[in-house]
Amino acid sequence: MNTKVELCGVSLKNPVLTASGTFGFGREYNEFYDVGKLGGIVGKGLTLEPREGNDGVRIAETSSGILNCVGLQNPGVEAFIKDELPFMRKLGCAVIANAAGSVISDYERMAERLSETDVDMIELNISCPNVKSGGMAFGVLPKSVEEVTAAAKKHCKKPLIIKLSPNVADITDNARAAEQGGADAISLINTITGMAVDLYSRRPILGNVTGGMSGPCVKPVALRMVRQVCKTVSVPVIGIGGIMTAKDALEFILCGAVAVQVGTANICDPMAALKIVEGLEAEMKKCGIEDINELRGALQD
Repeated sequence: MNTKVELCGVSLKNPVLTASGTFGFGREYNEFYDVGKLGGIVGKGLTLEPREGNDGVRIAETSSGILNCVGLQNPGVEAFIKDELPFMRKLGCAVIANAAGSVISDYERMAERLSETDVDMIELNISCPNVKSGGMAFGVLPKSVEEVTAAAKKHCKKPLIIKLSPNVADITDNARAAEQGGADAISLINTITGMAVDLYSRRPILGNVTGGMSGPCVKPVALRMVRQVCKTVSVPVIGIGGIMTAKDALEFILCGAVAVQVGTANICDPMAALKIVEGLEAEMKKCGIEDINELRGALQD
């Protein structure tokens, strides 16, 4: 059976990618299994300078998911290029760098610097809901989505993926804006803003008060938005949100996604992404298909 897909001219051995922020740069997970069996890795979100992230409690469990407010803790783009990228390139799967910023010039500089390396693609996080400064402002309004996309695109020599926030009035407007700004692909959804409280201390559990909710609980929202965006834009779409099994992954492809990103599942089970890859052929057999590309966008409304 064929599980190969093509994303922005990059050949992937299968459509399973890891979601930024849930897989580090692959080192720890590679101790559990050969990460090169995945379609690709989307690395930890990067900023121009190193970040320590948010103070206080960063993770809280919720029904069928988790809340996080890590705050983009990362070593900075130069440390990534020097210390992490050479390791990632040896794994034998696609490497996608995720970049975040506080102002548009950050995205321009990140796109330019990362384009000088041998990453396969660059994903812009313009919608991080758990950082007090940066990201969220760009991901909310169509005008700002188009503006930051166009600015980064001018400096980007690699395929540019725009990661969209679900915390908006109309996801299709923002997807259309990203495409008009020059995005080569769109990934969605980022986490949904939520919070958790401690009844007995009468205080928020997360140090940042609110955080990004992810996991199986967001899958119905993600499926709906992926389907809407796939019907709106002509660029490839990457589906994200609550993917725990091969069946989940194929449901996103059925809704039109070219590839998927696995996030919270990695935290629940370090073998999750590999299990999804290994389960694809069995699920494809149940669907009566031999080529995974036959399933893409085949949902009958």
